[in-house]
Amino acid sequence: MRVLGLSAGAPDGSAEIILKEALRGAQDAGADVELVRLRDLVLTSGPDASSDDADWFWDRLMDSDGLIVSSPIYSRTVPGLLRLLGDKISGPQSDVAFTSELLRMRAEGTPISVDFAIDERVLRPRVAGFLAVGGSLPSRWKTLTLPIMHTLTASAQIAVVDQVEFAGAGSPASIVLDAEALERSRRLGFTVGEQLGRSYEDAQYRGEPGACPLCHLSVVALIGTHAECATCGAVGVLRQNDGAMTLELTAEGALRSILSLHEKVDHFHEVQQTAARHAPLREKIDSAKDEYAAWDPRVFPSTPVIPRRQS
Repeated sequence: MRVLGLSAGAPDGSAEIILKEALRGAQDAGADVELVRLRDLVLTSGPDASSDDADWFWDRLMDSDGLIVSSPIYSRTVPGLLRLLGDKISGPQSDVAFTSELLRMRAEGTPISVDFAIDERVLRPRVAGFLAVGGSLPSRWKTLTLPIMHTLTASAQIAVVDQVEFAGAGSPASIVLDAEALERSRRLGFTVGEQLGRSYEDAQYRGEPGACPLCHLSVVALIGTHAECATCGAVGVLRQNDGAMTLELTAEGALRSILSLHEKVDHFHEVQQTAARHAPLREKIDSAKDEYAAWDPRVFPSTPVIPRRQS
């Protein structure tokens, strides 16, 4: 079984160093491993968005049983290129509910309001681990990093079995000075490697606990009288237990997590219902769209002028 490692940092930098330790840990658990540098991928947006390496990476992921992502922390979150890759490999093709429901509806001959290309390989069970490393010590400079990393795995329901952030690596490759971080990274890799092949329900989380009992992170949105996990959407009430804040979930609140198959299936049918409502209004939509398209106050970057070398 294979673990795919994705390094989102500088070549041979701190993020890649801890990823290599994690991959060694996965090897210790019996896994084959491979490493992809995000900077080696050509990723595009706009008109040329399909002519890049996102599909290649997707195939590497689909051929793997585990994923370990290691990222530096920039401006409290992940590098934009990692976010771009996440956008390109997420969506209906990577969603287990979209895949299973479309397969069912096609087999039954049920009318489909909006169809999508799907990849049945997404139904294969996978586990994942996340590593993040930054220079600043206070937690407030790392708040959004792990929640954004979860967007890489949520649609495909890849079970996150461990996750950890490291601080104090403020100069290039300086994580090598932190023996505890290196050992912790290796343990994360072992945890991923020994759980390859487990179903989402059977995978065991072994990282540090967070306020949310489902994604194990602690970024919470306060909405009216209730609290919602900003990472996975589970709904509950914030309570203080033994000095720690926890998100206590109701049974219904747990089902609202985007990690639950219940919520994923609801989302699939919501998309279908929206498409069905819009179908008879397509002519009106297109007419209004054309009016906006005709008004075009865009500006474009000019070609940079290369100054002549003075003789």
